[in-house]
Amino acid sequence: MSGQFNLKNIKDDVVKDIIELQQKIAAFKNGSLHEERFRHFRLTRGVYGQRQVGVQMFRTKIPYGKITADQLIALADASEQFTNGNLHLTTRQNIQMHHVKVEDAPAIWAVLGRAGVTAFGACGNTVRNMTASANAGIDPDELFDISPYVHAAYEYFLRNPICQDMGRKIKPAFSSSDKDSAYTYFHDFGFIPRIKLVNGEERRGFKVVIAGGLGAQAMVAQTAYEFLEEDQIIPFMEAAIRVFDRHGEREKRFKARMKFLVKSLGLEGFLDLVEQERKAIKNKSFRVDRTLVPTPKPAQYQRPQTDIPNDAQKFDAWLMTNVYEQKQKGFYAVQVKVLLGDIKSPEARQFAQLVKNYAADDIRITVNQGFLLKFVRKDALPHIFNELDQLNLAEPGFNTIADITACPGTDTCNLAVTNSTALAKKLEEVIVDEYPHLINESNIDIKISGCMNACGQHMAASIGLHGSSIKKTGMVIPAMQIVMGGGVDPEGVGFIADKIIKLPSKRIPDALRIILDDFENNGEENEYFNTYFWRLGKRYFYDLLKPLAAIETIVDTDLVDWGHSDTYKQAIGVGECAGVSYDMVSAIIGDAVEKIELTKEAFEADAFADSIYHSYSAFVIGAKALLLSKDIRCNTHKGIIKDFQTHYVETEEIKFDTTFDELVLQINKNEASQAFAKSYQEQAIEFVEEVLNIRKQQLGEDGDREVISDYYKA
Repeated sequence: MSGQFNLKNIKDDVVKDIIELQQKIAAFKNGSLHEERFRHFRLTRGVYGQRQVGVQMFRTKIPYGKITADQLIALADASEQFTNGNLHLTTRQNIQMHHVKVEDAPAIWAVLGRAGVTAFGACGNTVRNMTASANAGIDPDELFDISPYVHAAYEYFLRNPICQDMGRKIKPAFSSSDKDSAYTYFHDFGFIPRIKLVNGEERRGFKVVIAGGLGAQAMVAQTAYEFLEEDQIIPFMEAAIRVFDRHGEREKRFKARMKFLVKSLGLEGFLDLVEQERKAIKNKSFRVDRTLVPTPKPAQYQRPQTDIPNDAQKFDAWLMTNVYEQKQKGFYAVQVKVLLGDIKSPEARQFAQLVKNYAADDIRITVNQGFLLKFVRKDALPHIFNELDQLNLAEPGFNTIADITACPGTDTCNLAVTNSTALAKKLEEVIVDEYPHLINESNIDIKISGCMNACGQHMAASIGLHGSSIKKTGMVIPAMQIVMGGGVDPEGVGFIADKIIKLPSKRIPDALRIILDDFENNGEENEYFNTYFWRLGKRYFYDLLKPLAAIETIVDTDLVDWGHSDTYKQAIGVGECAGVSYDMVSAIIGDAVEKIELTKEAFEADAFADSIYHSYSAFVIGAKALLLSKDIRCNTHKGIIKDFQTHYVETEEIKFDTTFDELVLQINKNEASQAFAKSYQEQAIEFVEEVLNIRKQQLGEDGDREVISDYYKA
């Protein structure tokens, strides 16, 4: 099968991923693999269904947004060959391609694999992309470069069995300083560097926050440690993920994030369970090689073609908002504003060549959907500006109110309620044309999401918007919920925005004008925008904007969403982040058998911790299958273990010398040794064989049966 495209010069584990994806696609196409099971598989390989029928979104996994010029060229080539030629930069520092035919996904992965880019774990219930401050390594405020720690964590969890089939996704973030430019406060794991003196010796560590999140019920992360030594951050993450995997909700999708588990257990209770897992984890200490991500070298010097900018006034504004001196004196960082995060393949290739000529080969994708270039010499800035301007990439206002973040919304997303992108363009026009003096205002930001799930991070914005609708007397009006007061203040404290009012989408530009005019009239001198918001209170802004909500003044244009010409019709699909919906009991048992094969492979490779976790998964999946055959709900691993004891062991349908709880949970009471891995594996094999025997007897009674959707997800 691999002969259809070139797999030369690709790492063995990536080749295995590509061939496996191709085989699953073939099985789905010939009908031997159920659609929902295929969905579960392809999601963890970066292939995500989009709004348009018959095409997919292909998401890469680019840790902390670090990409080389050649990797960007490879992505541009793949997009041009297999998609619509567009690259979309995301708020999680990834690159997505849209309108992909599913059968082309392995070929895309092969192109990217040769460049060292993967899609493994880019979607689905996995540890998602590791995000970080884009300016790590050059940040004048940083205590040390966090890049090696992010990269080490990325590699550690990339194919780690503990995080491939969780109840929901896990999102980590690392900030370079207390300014929290990576927004650690709304992540499952957040790390901020710390140094403390011990007997006169400097020791590195991190402040650790956990269980934050955006979405419909946004929560600020809680502090787990004020200082955790650098060699303990990966062991802590591993132990915490194991707790989340075992105790986390799986049936109710919107309650299946870590923030809800920590809320239900309490921070102390959660951390107690984490401590219980430490005995069993692979590494009690994991010291990161600080040279893993070396400081990049500037491009070899070449004299710039010009030292005169084509537009002096625009150049001066660009210098003010898009350029700053690094901690390495004499070198400059260039921040590139990319409208809506979209860049076409030809422009991406030209941009990559510019990087090769004048910057370090270390491009960072930023959390606000732009690029950051490092180690640019001062005399090259006018030429770089001119070249970027030719590519429409030299607009001033990077990371200011004029740099609006927006998810793709109804352009491609199944879950989106209203359009984000056309509205973002309109609001940027309002700011540039009517409030040009605010283009360098970095204490106000605008973020837009097409729905409440917050891919555009609207709850972390001074002014946030999320897609909604208003129903009135037979009309469905495209709308935006306005939120205010979110983001990180100048002291590095993170806030979740407050809901203010829902307005028809076409009235949002007027709402922005009202807010900005009021800020200019009623804000105190040099007052931070969010301080102005908190001082006046959300009721003030509700009253201020309420006239725009009047339904009796609706006109025909209010019934048409931004970027459309027809009357709005709400069409919301089903999101795929939660994985599969339903399946056959026998197929679930097949998953358990697959885990047995994986535990054997890992054991033979001396990966004893991985082998143990695969054995654990075989126990849980096998027990789940038999519980589902009796229509018993399965919403957490812990619940499965308890219910299997009640419904199978205590009824003596299956017999053990101990309880099922004690049998399975040997996993967190033993070191990850060869001896335990072998013993645990043998017990898992014996258990799965017994599950197969019991299922065979059940099939003799009523044949195979379908599992209803809500019961499957654990």
